[in-house]
Amino acid sequence: MSLARHGEGPTAALEAFGSQIHPVFMLPPVAASAFGAVLAVDFAVPLAILHMATAFCALYVAHLKDGYVDFYLREEDDDHPLSARGCRVGLAGASAAFFGGCLTLGVLVDPVAALLTLPGWVIGYLHAPQLDLHPVGATAGYPAGIGIALLGGFYVQTSTLTVPVVAYAVVFTTILCGIKTVDDATDYAYDRSIGKRTVAVVLGRRQARRFAHLLMVAGMAAVVLLAVIGVFPLMAAGASAVFGGVLAVARRADAKHATMLLIRGSYLFLAVLVVAAWLQPLE
Repeated sequence: MSLARHGEGPTAALEAFGSQIHPVFMLPPVAASAFGAVLAVDFAVPLAILHMATAFCALYVAHLKDGYVDFYLREEDDDHPLSARGCRVGLAGASAAFFGGCLTLGVLVDPVAALLTLPGWVIGYLHAPQLDLHPVGATAGYPAGIGIALLGGFYVQTSTLTVPVVAYAVVFTTILCGIKTVDDATDYAYDRSIGKRTVAVVLGRRQARRFAHLLMVAGMAAVVLLAVIGVFPLMAAGASAVFGGVLAVARRADAKHATMLLIRGSYLFLAVLVVAAWLQPLE
């Protein structure tokens, strides 16, 4: 049986597997891992690359499993480039690569480094059809994975966690939970029809949007406060100003376009934090 649904042979299979790489959603966790390494200041590039690659494998598992569930189990999608067998082969391969990365981190750093990386795969594999049926899992799963990637990226370099690094992870996770809440509203009708209880389904689209804005404002306010009291570099407050501008524009857009704006705004938010940390190291 072919691994791809459209075409035969290795080329068709590679194209089908490559189609499951979604840069817009896969870049933030990998970038968060790199940010964690940058926060360590004197970081080892090979360890940083290893952790980023391992985080990428967890994300790939998440997209493969989500696509498999949505097309073959829920019949939500109109098409999928991989056959059911191709999905299973991809899941096995990506999972093997992930656990190989975890094992290597455990040997090169310590077992805690591996354990701190492991939740990324757990969240990715269980996202559909388990976690995405409930408001907390549907909303916080992806953001939590990004926060964990940030913590892991720092830990593999330093074998420790600091208050500022944990604060960065919490703030970024909070803002991303707000973005994910807005994003879930785009599938409100379908999610409601299959009993998927996202925040939008539970609260309604208007109240969910207000809740999302509250989360994002809380995250931005926390950054400013932490910068003022010295936990973050003072320049980090600029990240809130940049993201606040994006949020002001996104508030007037529909859920689909607001999500696109906010995701790109989160890149800018992280970029300013990286610059602030680089110019004024934590250690």
